[in-house]
Amino acid sequence: MDRAVPQLARTHRGALVVAFALVAAATARAQGNETFVYDPYVPTPQSIVERMLALAEVGASDVVVDLGSGDGRIVITAAKQFGARGLGVEIDRSLIAQAEAAARKEGVADRVRFVARDLFDTDLREATVLTLYLLPETNRKLLPKILAEMPPGARVVSHRFLVGDWRPDATVVVDAEDDWTALHSDRNVHLFRVPARVAGEWELVRDGGAGAFGLSFGQTQQFISGTAAAGGVRVDLVRAVLDGRDIRFVVPGAGPVAGDYAGKVDGDVMTGYLVGDDQARWRAVRRRAEQ
Repeated sequence: MDRAVPQLARTHRGALVVAFALVAAATARAQGNETFVYDPYVPTPQSIVERMLALAEVGASDVVVDLGSGDGRIVITAAKQFGARGLGVEIDRSLIAQAEAAARKEGVADRVRFVARDLFDTDLREATVLTLYLLPETNRKLLPKILAEMPPGARVVSHRFLVGDWRPDATVVVDAEDDWTALHSDRNVHLFRVPARVAGEWELVRDGGAGAFGLSFGQTQQFISGTAAAGGVRVDLVRAVLDGRDIRFVVPGAGPVAGDYAGKVDGDVMTGYLVGDDQARWRAVRRRAEQ
């Protein structure tokens, strides 16, 4: 990651370094210079790198992007130990040279690459896994870009800091004793799954055209709620859950549209089945997206 603060921030920092960076940024703002305030680079301990990638369940089909890749250890480990392809984004060209040398030494230079680029200018559309160790404010600024660009079901793993108000799907505690900047031996690693966008108005039709009704979803990241409307009657959905592209919701009652619906989201179309009767298929089309 870039080391410009507050617009850009450096990844792989320990608690003391983070504090120094924040002080430096405040000083720069007082001087009217918000563009390039640099802070030191501290690599993420290898044990935490491996735990981050394992938590994201990285595999051979994944493209791992590390924003602020430093010496390249995250994407190199992703390629060598997990079989993935990787992209490291780093502003320091000397660290890029170091990472490229390490990739050649580890025999994965054909599976990883490193670029000198502003992290906010990095295209995330091909990333299936994104790794972060950034200051909280930078994570917060990245959140809209992550949700807009990364495909539904993609995973984001953040070492130590949350990503804005996005609630993690899982958090694990890892040992940080091999990090000289650690104030204590434990660190959090947070996992997020990018949710499909379902907010808006939908029309759902069950097989054979029977049981057609309207759906309305509200959404805050992976948390959804909604209503179903048929025959002039509107009811609240029960147990509405969104996990990446997977969606499930219950239309309560005993009418023709009642049931436990499970399916997948593909852009403006959802398809699925009724739980307990996988022969009862359904399809929904979005008529209006929530602005």
